[in-house]
Amino acid sequence: MDFKTETIQRNATEIFLLTYEDFDPAHYFEKLTSIEIERYHTFKNIKRKREFVATRILRHENLGFEHIHYDSNGAPYIKDEGFISISHSANTVGLAINKNHSVGLDLEFPRKNILKIKSKFLSELEMELFDCMNEDVVTQLWSAKEALYKLAGRKEILFIEELLISKTLDGAIKGTIINPDHELYVKLDIFEFNGMFITINTEAVERSK
Repeated sequence: MDFKTETIQRNATEIFLLTYEDFDPAHYFEKLTSIEIERYHTFKNIKRKREFVATRILRHENLGFEHIHYDSNGAPYIKDEGFISISHSANTVGLAINKNHSVGLDLEFPRKNILKIKSKFLSELEMELFDCMNEDVVTQLWSAKEALYKLAGRKEILFIEELLISKTLDGAIKGTIINPDHELYVKLDIFEFNGMFITINTEAVERSK
């Protein structure tokens, strides 16, 4: 089984990508820690098993056997390696790492039916600001909100009201995370790579005073 790996550098953030075809994940246990093998056996779905193992293959190739931990919100981290974020789309997994600040990574292949559900995650203002009759644009906005969700630090969140996308005066994409007692702001980098959209924050999240 051949795995295709690629690395993208965006400012101080490295994004490692691994693309794969269907494979038997049980043949790659040597890439997993003993704890990860135990967790693997809790999954029933073969797609989820492949994603899990492919992520560890990618981790193993770039960071060795450094265990991927999860905090109380389900966010992954690796001790002493900095901040990481993981994303999956189709047969591709991504692992982003930054030594200095938290990162939110999302991978999305274009979705043909996404216009039918845009009103479930886009506000009226966002639909005015962006060309929301364009499937690629709406897919990018969904990707941006997924990246914001990973930066929010909490599970219960409303995409349409508490994760907001706008543009700065110079045309950059800005994300706002609305929390009960404060707001978070971050610039987002959205770009196309090998037919998919990648969203990552290349700067630290700023908290409102």
